[in-house]
Amino acid sequence: MLSRRETMGLGAAGLALPVIGAGAGHARTLDGGPPLVFAHRGASALRPEHTLEAYGRAIADGADFIEPDLVMTKDGALVARHENEIGGTTDVASRPEFADRRSTKIIDGQEMAGWFTEDFTLAELKTLRAIERLGPIRPASQKQDGKYSIPTLAEVIAFTATKAKEHGRTVGLIPEVKHSSYFASIGLPLEETLLTELAAHDYSRQCPVIIQSFEVANLRAIRARIDHRPNIRLLQLLEDFSRQPADAMLTGSSTTYGDMVSPVGLAKIATYADAIGPWSRSIIPLDADQRLGKPTSLVSDAHAAGLRVYVYTFRPENRFLPAELRGPGDDNMRHEGGSIAEIRRYLSLGIDGVFTDDSAVGRLAVDGA
Repeated sequence: MLSRRETMGLGAAGLALPVIGAGAGHARTLDGGPPLVFAHRGASALRPEHTLEAYGRAIADGADFIEPDLVMTKDGALVARHENEIGGTTDVASRPEFADRRSTKIIDGQEMAGWFTEDFTLAELKTLRAIERLGPIRPASQKQDGKYSIPTLAEVIAFTATKAKEHGRTVGLIPEVKHSSYFASIGLPLEETLLTELAAHDYSRQCPVIIQSFEVANLRAIRARIDHRPNIRLLQLLEDFSRQPADAMLTGSSTTYGDMVSPVGLAKIATYADAIGPWSRSIIPLDADQRLGKPTSLVSDAHAAGLRVYVYTFRPENRFLPAELRGPGDDNMRHEGGSIAEIRRYLSLGIDGVFTDDSAVGRLAVDGA
């Protein structure tokens, strides 16, 4: 997808994306450049996710890219939330004026109850405040509940441009299109608005942009639209191999994510995407003792198809680490050293980038400090 060398020519406002560290002795990536550090929902281990404060902390901590997950409002604005259901990431449940907005819907084949962005105007969403999704697991972040608003994509782009200039380097954007088929079915397609917004700002017309989705048809459609936009690349996200992309399920296709990671499936992905984004445990599964086991061939298979491999998600708390890398304390205790060791195990396989909730940890893992 985008090597550091390639992104040198994609900087905005005269800024370039530098090689921040010397490297950790990791295996060769597909293009031979340093692996990239993606700020998963911003610095979401330290700040409520998808807030400007979370993105700013991630940039300060050395993230190469920040990740805004995108959903749509009732009046067609793109906002940064992990899901369109916002009961767990905002204070909407405590707001009596919105009590009647609670509903139950079928989203990507699953029943969900709560409050949904598509039932709110942007102005209404702007009255809400973000809260920490993981609650007591991240008490420092939870203490900041109620401080921060929900940013629009336009605000994220402008904020990133400002912070990139402050830090003297280009910071890429890696937006994820959420629930594409669902939003299209209710008359709020995201992709056209996303491409229009990216084209509307000097920074996002030049900086590295990687658009990601768990669905397939939308990425294929975007591919047909971006030949004249050399700064945009596409990432096919993958989840549980027994499951299907939402658009495949809705059209009656039998294709599963497992089918997509076969050599034939990877070759098909390479016709429209530049990279895959697999779950970490599909690269190195855990054994019966919850320790890192024998790696699969997915990294080498993807590289053979010409695809980069960007792995999600590395988190610094004990509960998310393999058994042999957990530190002292309870499940909620942070253990940065264990997370660095885990990331480096994956880097030893030649992966091209990591999604991490703590960009400082990811930076240390990649740079070898």
